[in-house]
Amino acid sequence: MSISWVEIYRKYKGLWVALAEDEKTVVASSKEAKDAYEKARKKGVEVPIMFNVPSEFKSHVGIFRFVK
Repeated sequence: MSISWVEIYRKYKGLWVALAEDEKTVVASSKEAKDAYEKARKKGVEVPIMFNVPSEFKSHVGIFRFVK
């Protein structure tokens, strides 16, 4: 099942968000990752999923290859 982060993008552009285990519930946000993490921990989320929401949307078209 895929998760849409469209609303997260609209509301939290340019910020760090701490997500709950369900990967869609924002429990904290801040301009600094450490602040968002600490806020989430204070709310009882032991291991928040940290995500930096881009300030603008850029698409990527092409091939991704690992270089050995």
